[in-house]
Amino acid sequence: MKLAVLTAYLESLAPLVYQEDYDNSGLIVGNPEQEVSQALLSLDCTEAVVDEAIASGCQVIISHHPIVFKGLKRFNGKTYVERVVEKAIRNHIAIYAIHTNLDNIMGGVNQRICDTLGLKNTRILAPKHNLLKKLVTFVPQSHANEVRDALFAAGAGNIGNYSETSFNTDGTGTFKGNEATIPHVGEPGKRHHENEVRMETVYPANLESKIIMALILAHPYEEVAYDLFNLTNQYQQVGSGMIGELELPQNEESFLFQLKDKMRTHVIRHTALTRKPVKKVAVCGGAGGFLLKHAIAAGADFFVTADYKYHEFFDAEGKIVIADIGHFESEQFTAQLLYEIIRKKFPNFAVRLTEVNTNPVKYFI
Repeated sequence: MKLAVLTAYLESLAPLVYQEDYDNSGLIVGNPEQEVSQALLSLDCTEAVVDEAIASGCQVIISHHPIVFKGLKRFNGKTYVERVVEKAIRNHIAIYAIHTNLDNIMGGVNQRICDTLGLKNTRILAPKHNLLKKLVTFVPQSHANEVRDALFAAGAGNIGNYSETSFNTDGTGTFKGNEATIPHVGEPGKRHHENEVRMETVYPANLESKIIMALILAHPYEEVAYDLFNLTNQYQQVGSGMIGELELPQNEESFLFQLKDKMRTHVIRHTALTRKPVKKVAVCGGAGGFLLKHAIAAGADFFVTADYKYHEFFDAEGKIVIADIGHFESEQFTAQLLYEIIRKKFPNFAVRLTEVNTNPVKYFI
């Protein structure tokens, strides 16, 4: 299939607008129109991974971390980033990154960590703002159900665990078409009164064009009246980190042993134990120190993340246990997650997991 078909599906699950400002997710190398029959999945895109793609006949590498974060001014092979990009281009291999946009969705990287640790009742730890909009439109009563159904089918009306949400008010609309109109009701040149429904519903901003198209196609009027409003509400389905609960409380030492085993890490750097049972656990794949206040406010007993600096450990202040398990270790199951996502949608498309361990951190044990 064309590369664009594959990337469009991934972006329907983890839209690029959900990535952080500093990020560079998306198609980094390659032509969206190129044909691809096999993909290689990896946490990082290194030279060894590109070599593996060449040897195995993969036309695209899908990695979690983008190989390019900043603009490249030269291509002379001086850095590993330049060498990776050069080699991929020479061998017609596309590189696609799905980074913080995959981190920030329900069912993404942090959900996989929660599932691995057996956490239940999971939710986004720090939901994002300004990602929702409201649509208000006016529909003749005879077509209210048809229009409402079309909007819901296009992705409107989802709030948390509820779908098909809307608010509807009956009223009277007036309009007068000129001689060039062919109105659904009424006559050109005469003011018409119509019993209408004022219909309100919310939707993710990235679906706006799809929502408006659904509205116009389902609405019977020649000219469809609608208003769009930006909302500052939290979007509970998108944001940083997650928090959940263990099925049964554990003591801290037992949880640390379980954490070390399930996350396959050689070492855990952690703050002083609080000598309290562990029930609520907050997680964030990669560098999650910016979420500590959210984890404490949510009542978490443990905060599992990576890339903590020495002085940042003091911020726990005995309120929570910070457990730094390592960056690679916290995100190592991402490639498997992508494998499952792609195979479920495209069962006949060949995907393979890299055999390269891209972790740049080594441990002397």
